[in-house]
Amino acid sequence: MSNPVIIDAEPGTSYADISREFDAPVGAVFRAHADPHLFAQWIGPRDLENTVTHWDFRSGGGYAFEQRDAEGNVYAFRGVFHTVVENELIIQTFEYLGAPNEVSLDSIRFESLPAGRSRLVDHSVFPSREVLDTMIEQGMEKGMSEGYEKLDELLAGR
Repeated sequence: MSNPVIIDAEPGTSYADISREFDAPVGAVFRAHADPHLFAQWIGPRDLENTVTHWDFRSGGGYAFEQRDAEGNVYAFRGVFHTVVENELIIQTFEYLGAPNEVSLDSIRFESLPAGRSRLVDHSVFPSREVLDTMIEQGMEKGMSEGYEKLDELLAGR
């Protein structure tokens, strides 16, 4: 059974606290966020194919990727890596180009747990409650859950 994604979005606020545990060490989970080839294998829902179009994983760097569905529709994303601290922290922006100017700021922390396990804790701040609600309504939980399940499989060597 997969570890659940927990999304806590307090009513009336424009932020969400997201956490997920992994049966893998922090270094492996962090590396899957840092390496564009690994990232493309797990980010997002199972029914979308990912292509990383830009990747500069460092403080001050940036990224862009596209997701394509079976009908050929393309969903493009981009952001800036504001802070990268290996195996500890990524602070980045996240923007879906289908909703330009609606940028979230994500602080992603990587925590070690006993027995070689880890936890990812993401504090995502959106421009407004409406933007957060739209993200949730458009399947944020499904996309994150399926993506992290794929990450579990990748970390297990499947």
